[in-house]
Amino acid sequence: MIHNNVLKRASTFILLLVVLLASAILGIGIGAISIPPSETVRILFSHIPGINNFLTAGWQPEYATIIITMRFPRVVLAALVGAGLALAGAVFQGLFRNPMADPYVIGVSSGAALGAVSNILLQSIVNIPMHYGIPAFAFIFAVMTILLVYNLARVGGKAPVMNLILAGVAVSSVISALVSMCMFFSGNQLHQVVFWLMGGFSGRGIDYVYMFIPYGVVGTTIIFIYARELNAMLLGEEPAQHLGVEVERVKRRLLIAAALLTGACVAVSGMIGFVGLIIPHIVRMIFGPDHRTLLPAVALIGASFLLIADVLARVIIAPGELPVGIVTALVGGPFFIYLLRRQKSDMF
Repeated sequence: MIHNNVLKRASTFILLLVVLLASAILGIGIGAISIPPSETVRILFSHIPGINNFLTAGWQPEYATIIITMRFPRVVLAALVGAGLALAGAVFQGLFRNPMADPYVIGVSSGAALGAVSNILLQSIVNIPMHYGIPAFAFIFAVMTILLVYNLARVGGKAPVMNLILAGVAVSSVISALVSMCMFFSGNQLHQVVFWLMGGFSGRGIDYVYMFIPYGVVGTTIIFIYARELNAMLLGEEPAQHLGVEVERVKRRLLIAAALLTGACVAVSGMIGFVGLIIPHIVRMIFGPDHRTLLPAVALIGASFLLIADVLARVIIAPGELPVGIVTALVGGPFFIYLLRRQKSDMF
């Protein structure tokens, strides 16, 4: 029986990897210039050391330029952001024991957005290159926000879940007002600010991938280390404490890790909502609540989901391009309404 379960789990993850690779190849091939999947695969293989030339010869040079310099970094970044937002959402839903919790529930994304918008408006005063300044400001403001929310929620050395949610909503409201004020005074930069807030990967190069990786690795590692403790937290804070979990320490570290992931995602892609809401909820219904299985599945499906959303953003109004945040909102809005209706029906 155990052997069958292991085989079933392994085959499922292999399938998820295949879906992710197929989504990546689709994302690389589709655009203003369509590139056949066979050409895409051959060009990618040509950059792997040791591959025989006869496997990779014959493709058009302009295809290689488009794929390697433009689309490949974009696809990698979209996959990383999708996995990061989905993982952060799984952590928040596990900690708060609420299917409607996502990376935005405690205001971390709003804080990161305020930092990024502030950097855009300060370009004329502080001469920081845009692709370095936005991530730096977003990371700093995201960490400041999570520290503020956590300290506001603390009562007698503890931070109850409900207090965290209420503090997050309050802080997020204030920060959203500050972002709106920045937009009001942005003048000629209003278009740039609005486009960034909508979220997307247009113009994102490999440097954004390098910026994301250190923060993403740290946040993801912490989350996976505490997968067992997250399982215990599903029972409630008091039962988890009776099982030997240091609840406040675990909660604090997981919140910081999820905030770090969210801040990194917002810094490199702008505001992309609902990924952290939709994916963990659906994956939990399919795979169950065990975070040792749930977390890697969430990461893989979140990456595939955002890759497909990015493809849709490029083809819906081709040759133009929609911000990816609009596509995820069109999918996530109805799903959020469904969750609200289901919770309402459960109450009566």
